Amino acid sequence: MTEPMVTLIFLLFLATGSLAQTANDVSWAKRVDTGSQVITTMQFYFHDTLSGSNPSAIKVAQPQSSANSLGGFGNLMMVDDPLTEGPDKNSKLIGHARGMYGSAAQNELGLIMVLNYGFTDGVYKDSSFSLLSLNPALQAVREMTIVGGTGLFRLARGYALAQTYWIDPSTGDAIVGYN
Repeated sequence: MTEPMVTLIFLLFLATGSLAQTANDVSWAKRVDTGSQVITTMQFYFHDTLSGSNPSAIKVAQPQSSANSLGGFGNLMMVDDPLTEGPDKNSKLIGHARGMYGSAAQNELGLIMVLNYGFTDGVYKDSSFSLLSLNPALQAVREMTIVGGTGLFRLARGYALAQTYWIDPSTGDAIVGYN
């Protein structure tokens, strides 16, 4: 098993409109209303499990041949990954990342991410943001685009920085930190 890496990550949302200031009732997120925009900073963990009897990510499509590809070009995964407050799989569940990612690069590990991050905790309950971006998964820190949201994240724009906290190379199971 690989030793966990230290995580330093930052996630920023800028939502326009007349969102009221709300209390910061969760430890994993903070909202600041500047008057013209609301800025939300979050730190949470994405648990992508491909192995075992109850995986959270499953392969739904693959090309006839991707043997010559470094990252399995053409493979498509459907996911319902838990989001937790801490990196431990037993830490508090705060939501789910649902959608798909696929290998979109022939000569490197580049995943196209099409995911909805829906939250179930605190003032963020029933709010979500959408990520649509290329994830160069072998880079230490990856910047990805936030393209919208619902609830407290309605009209969200911004970016997510992700860093792999832990990975099992034999199964592909991973824990990724977002902040």
